[in-house]
This record gives sequence, C-alpha cells and structure tokens, in this order.
Amino acid sequence: MARIVVTGGAGFLGSHLCDRLLERGDEVVCLDNLVTGRTANIEHLFGRDGFQFVEQDVSNFIWVPGPVDAVMHLASPASPIDFARIPIQIMKVGSLGTHNCLGLAKAKGATFHLNSTSEVYGDPEVHPQPESYWGNVNPIGPRSMYDEAKRFAEALTISYQRHHDLDVRIVRTFNTYGPRMRPDDGRVVSNFITQALKGEPLTMYGDGSQTRSFCYVDDQVAGQLALLDSDLTSPCNIGNDGEFTMLELAEHVIELTNSDVPIEFLPLPTDDPTRRRPDLTLARTRLGWEPSVALRDGLARTVEHFARELGL
Repeated sequence: MARIVVTGGAGFLGSHLCDRLLERGDEVVCLDNLVTGRTANIEHLFGRDGFQFVEQDVSNFIWVPGPVDAVMHLASPASPIDFARIPIQIMKVGSLGTHNCLGLAKAKGATFHLNSTSEVYGDPEVHPQPESYWGNVNPIGPRSMYDEAKRFAEALTISYQRHHDLDVRIVRTFNTYGPRMRPDDGRVVSNFITQALKGEPLTMYGDGSQTRSFCYVDDQVAGQLALLDSDLTSPCNIGNDGEFTMLELAEHVIELTNSDVPIEFLPLPTDDPTRRRPDLTLARTRLGWEPSVALRDGLARTVEHFARELGL
C-alpha cells in the first residue's frame, strides 16, 4: 500500500485514476481546484477509507501532511474550449503548478509522475510519433498555452531528476476518452456524442480526413500505473495505436447512437494536427503494457454514460 497525491483528481482522467489506486489498496489524497474538475466525478469516494479530497489550486504553494510515496500531477485544463477561455491558468498550472508538485515530491522523497501529452509533438512530421521525436510546435499559436506548458513541465521534471536525483515518470497521453468527460468540453468524442444524442448536426472541422488515435480511459489508467510501478524515467507514450479519421469516428458515433444526423463541415482551426498516432514500442517492451479496448467498444460505453448524464 502506498500513499499517493493525485492533482487534478476530480477531473475526467484523474478521477478514474483515483478509483483504480483505491481498488488496488493505495491511499489517495486528491487535490483539485474544480475549475474543470467536478465533485460529481469523485463523490462516490467521499467517506471511503483511504480517500481524502482537498480543494486546492496547485499553482499556489501546496503541502500535504504525513508521508507521501508518489505525486501524480494531472492538474491542467486540457480541452480546446479551455485554451481560449483560461490560457493564463493553463500556463500557470503547467509551470508554477509543476514546480510546486515537484517541490512536494522532493520534500517527501516521493516519486514524481507527470501527466504530459501527445500535444508536445505538435503537428507531427514524423509518423507514428516515437518518444525520441522533438515535435513540430508553434510556440505562439492558439494551442501554444497547452503545448508549451507541457513541454516546459517535461523540461522542469527532467531538471529535477538530473539536479536533485528525483525519481520521475513522464507519460505522454494520446486522446483519452470515456465516461466522465464533460459533455461540453469541446473534444471531438464528447462533441460528436452529445450532438448525436441531441439530434444535432455533427460539427466536423476540416474535411474529416485528419486522424487521431483514441485511447479508452481504462487502458490509459492501466498504462499510467504500469509506468508508475516501473523504473522508466524517460518519457513514455501511453495511448492506442489504432488510427482513425474523423469521418470514421463520426460514422461510429452515428451508428451507436442510432442517429440520422448530418455532418456540418467547418474550417480546420489553426495548428490543429492533421494526424496523430503513438509509437508504443517503449510501452510494450519496457512496461509489458498495450491497449485492449477497441474504439467501437469504448465508444459504446461512453455513449451509454453520456445518455444517462444528459437524461436522454
């Protein structure tokens, strides 16, 4: 049993991580300022032995009394609508927040686990993307607050490893989806499902030929815990290497929601990546992990959740 601090623990991915840590017998201290996280995601954990929730902005100084074995830093708005709405907060949690969480890990002699992102690869010119690829990122574009915050967070984490000999993990996540996503968060999976369930046209940016690789949240959490329990200190891709066009995703959603809605094509946003697919060689060889949930199966579970949440 370990005592683990999870920042952003009331968010979509963080709440599932809290669930899994508790299931395996760990204690969890969940920190979240509820800017994009929701108490509804973790209210089933209130009162459970081994779980503590603290409403806290990690961009400010943080301290957790008692022993801490690991700090898993997931705190950060990560949806496209947030990029324009709260760009400064995103930069602060990626920089100041990461610094504060690293300081806590250093003070406690704990492992520091950074939740980074495939966005560090930008609009990649190498395909699929291995961890050795440095990326193709616009540092002043409309997505830069998120991309650069995560790139800085990785650099700061490695600096703590090199200068303070801190035990670190860095996971680069790829398009995670599943229950507890915000219906209005602006990501393509939640957009399509919400629109289809409501009988609204699916909003397709670009011609639909751009690709993504979607990882169901259960697979993502299993991969992150495999990394945490390993001795791998370099960045590691965790995602699903099945690659789908946006049109293929739309077809799946329309079928699973029994909808007959049209697709509305809009201009592709600036710097929106045209393709994205992880090279999972490192995860497979060093962690013994690979995804197991097919896109259609994960979407079916997600549609069921959204239908309940929306009362449809």
